[in-house]
Amino acid sequence: MSSWSGRRVDHVGIAVRDLDVALAFYRPLAGLPVHREVVAGDGVEVAFLKLGETELELLASRGPDSSVQRFLERRGEGLHHLALEVGDLAAELAEWRSRGAVLIDEAPRPGARGRQVAFVHPGSALGVLVELCQRVS
Repeated sequence: MSSWSGRRVDHVGIAVRDLDVALAFYRPLAGLPVHREVVAGDGVEVAFLKLGETELELLASRGPDSSVQRFLERRGEGLHHLALEVGDLAAELAEWRSRGAVLIDEAPRPGARGRQVAFVHPGSALGVLVELCQRVS
């Protein structure tokens, strides 16, 4: 059984062209606080807004080479990924791999908010980019 079975959706990622414009729209829906940071390894700036038991992550590209910039060029603004919280990211990756999934990240790597993350290719998840994330103590 998957290590995220019975767990929660950690966040939903939305690609945006302008983080300040997106915050002006979403902040009244979600309220405060807003956690904002640059994830240099991914070439993005992100803002997290609490929405009930989960969060919205707004992602804006910081340069022409980021995957978010390529996404925006191909699809425009909108739903980018679904993030699932897992208890053991390495074990979860092994499980997805054993089921034949194509992994974008073969091993956990640093993500926003100090979490370890890895992505599963949308072709292996019915067209949805899935982020697996683990809180690090």
